[in-house]
Amino acid sequence: MEDLYTRTAMLIGDKIEKLKSAKVLVCGVGGVGGYVVEGLARAGVGAIDVLDNDVFSPSNLNRQILATTATIGRKKTEVAIERIKSINPDCHSGAYDMFYLQDTAHDVDLTRYDYVVDAIDTVSAKLTLIERANEVGTKVISCMGTGNKLGTCFEVSDVYKTSVCPLAKVMRKELKARGINRLKVVYSKEEPIIPKDPPTENGRHIPGSISFAPAIAGMTLASEVIKDLIAE
Repeated sequence: MEDLYTRTAMLIGDKIEKLKSAKVLVCGVGGVGGYVVEGLARAGVGAIDVLDNDVFSPSNLNRQILATTATIGRKKTEVAIERIKSINPDCHSGAYDMFYLQDTAHDVDLTRYDYVVDAIDTVSAKLTLIERANEVGTKVISCMGTGNKLGTCFEVSDVYKTSVCPLAKVMRKELKARGINRLKVVYSKEEPIIPKDPPTENGRHIPGSISFAPAIAGMTLASEVIKDLIAE
């Protein structure tokens, strides 16, 4: 009888057992991270924890798979866990309702995970997460900018081989200063569009977005995690 794992096992064989025993932490479950969760859950990853401190708002509806009219106002982590369980009830899942910062990072034991996915928006949080993952030897992959972009050309690369992406440029500089000499990332070489009269929040311009760009980036992240897990 077919189940969640049948069609995937047709492609990867007994390596499906590696996915069943794997534990992944997804940090940020918005536009990009929500699709990462989707990809991991449907591939049969056995344990998926999520980290976020936000709730869904109407502006999330255009690009976030977990955002619906029914989830507006609800915690993103709570909805993510419900989604995981609705796909694979056997998947172990937990939530960290928090911002990942220097003074909260100690609340998350990264050594518990086979892989960490950085789908966080803020540079300081991304750097802290990547730095901690490197310190403890946990694999990490990071998403660069998806806002203000229409194209579908997202690539996998080392951060030091990236170009064009403004976020990747900042990350290269900051990671180099921290002595981190490699980082797998998903990024796009598409030149960002400059929105007309963009709204501001906390003194910074809010980027424009569209339905498919974060989805493609998120699924690319998920595919890299899955390929790395079964290659071990």
